[in-house]
Amino acid sequence: MNIIFVSNSMAKARTLSVLQVSMIALALVLVPIFITLLLIEPQDAAEQRGMKALLPAHLKFSFINPQKHLDAYAIQLGDMQARIMRLDAQSERLSKLAGEKVPAHSSQSSQPKPDLAIKNITSLNNLSKPLAPSVSSKPLPAYSGGPLVRDAPLSEADLQRKIAELTAMIDFQTEHLSELEAKLLQQSVLKDTLPNNSPILAAYNSSSFGWRLDPFNGHKAFHEGLDFPANIGDPIYAAADGIVSASEQTPDYGKLVKIDHGSGLETRYAHASKLLVKVGERVEKGQKIAEVGNTGRSTGPHLHYEIRLNGNALDPRKYLKASS
Repeated sequence: MNIIFVSNSMAKARTLSVLQVSMIALALVLVPIFITLLLIEPQDAAEQRGMKALLPAHLKFSFINPQKHLDAYAIQLGDMQARIMRLDAQSERLSKLAGEKVPAHSSQSSQPKPDLAIKNITSLNNLSKPLAPSVSSKPLPAYSGGPLVRDAPLSEADLQRKIAELTAMIDFQTEHLSELEAKLLQQSVLKDTLPNNSPILAAYNSSSFGWRLDPFNGHKAFHEGLDFPANIGDPIYAAADGIVSASEQTPDYGKLVKIDHGSGLETRYAHASKLLVKVGERVEKGQKIAEVGNTGRSTGPHLHYEIRLNGNALDPRKYLKASS
């Protein structure tokens, strides 16, 4: 069958074959259907969006971008790992102060074992307790077991709660270790050389030692000293007798004085506006060594004060308390 078209604009009649007619008819049918499908939203998509609207905010975040959600947990775990590593190093120092043998790390891993700090804390706490009779003084491995009851996967809320509990435990152990370290040092041969005088006639920021948000980039960072807000030009005093090991300008500390008190003990006085002592000079406790300033990596005039033992930062609050 052929269809013949006749028009005044055409010089001659045009004939369409059956195939061409079928293609035109099919196009006329499919085009409206295709347009209708584009305009009508699929039911599944609408239901999925409705489900998202019912989700809590933190789950919506996970649903939309799961990688960012995982990254947030990775940051939290990395923070806890850094804290545990500091606890481990501190517990090793305490073991040496207490005269205990420091357990050797496994050669298969370069990372400290997380439970080492807890084991050392337990042994140090028991130093002042009478020994109870026992078959063996060697601690047994902490094995566990039992029947599986009400098994269920760990939810996100459970994970957040566990992270919060572990963080609180690490904070508590950090405070406890600092207290224990201060007591051991005050009973050791270093007790007469400890820097226990306040370096300035001003109150310190009680929360400035430890983990905090960095004032410049907003990241979590460990602050290794105490900050004493004061006016530019206020006097800074030596916290103990010693010899000046540094009196210089540095990028981060600004104008800095370091005093060596012997046996690995050192104090640092940073962000000064004026330095009054020179390297090699012997200073006495309470002697004026510098003036408060706002030099280096500082947001305003204050004294940044540190106590270090063999390069490791100690919490100065414990030693200021001991002097009062």
